[in-house]
Amino acid sequence: MRAFRFAVTANHARSGDEWARLARRAEELGYSALLVPDHLAQQLSPIAAMAAAAAATTTLRIGGFVFANDFRHPLMLAREAATLDLLSNGRLELGLGAGWRTADYRQLGMTYDAPGRRIDRLVESIGLVRRLLAGETVTHAGPHYQLGAARIWPRPVQQPHPPIIMGGGGPRILRLAAREADIVGFIPQFSTRGRPILTDVSEAALDRKVAIVRDAAGERFERLELNLFIVDAGLVGSGEPVARSVLAAAKVASVGLAGSPYFLYGTLPALRERLERRRERGGISYYAIRQGSMEAMAPLVAALAGR
Repeated sequence: MRAFRFAVTANHARSGDEWARLARRAEELGYSALLVPDHLAQQLSPIAAMAAAAAATTTLRIGGFVFANDFRHPLMLAREAATLDLLSNGRLELGLGAGWRTADYRQLGMTYDAPGRRIDRLVESIGLVRRLLAGETVTHAGPHYQLGAARIWPRPVQQPHPPIIMGGGGPRILRLAAREADIVGFIPQFSTRGRPILTDVSEAALDRKVAIVRDAAGERFERLELNLFIVDAGLVGSGEPVARSVLAAAKVASVGLAGSPYFLYGTLPALRERLERRRERGGISYYAIRQGSMEAMAPLVAALAGR
């Protein structure tokens, strides 16, 4: 079994100094990585934010969580990824996804195609990104992308490429991740309108997703790292102010959320047991915790990271 590790998913700060402090604090608390979403919302632009976080730290890994393929041409993304990996001394985790947030497409004036078409484009793109990062000169004429003797500079530190994060909630994207990624992430499945399907947030549904990945990966499965995105989290009786513990306890009791793997509420011993049991059952060892819960979940990180 892989050792546990934890990332912070972060996207906002009021200044460069505040962002640097956040990155250094995450590193100090034992978080392995800082992951930045890729949306046209009230958030920092991911590439600049990742570079700044890397410059402020020494061991903290950085990553996009995840870059939306439809907004990022594979040649340009491969070049940005290679540069980030070089400037961070080999600390990049490259997240790739098909895109799902309808508001992003609306702002860009792009058609929000059916999931199958978006995934078709991702399938073609990821092959190109991998080849470019590996140092190939790529000429390609496909249904979605055309490249003429394309190559990138610099080369990434991590060879043949930085670890690739892919994931999702639907069977096809999970099978693709099982075949192509190094880190497979699990999130609830989204509807054709870009909204999460609430019936897909149970522990049983997560077990089914792991089974899909295991079957599609075959012999690769033992080499994969499995990641889970945590929507919200809080510790009960953690030494935090009483009001926060009361709020966390109330969230535990929320109808429909208490048993969801995408929410982490409870006492430290209970959460530790839950994560250890889930890792033993399905192999999930990497948790992405949102910025607002970073401090509250530090005791869990201290108890499990690296173990």
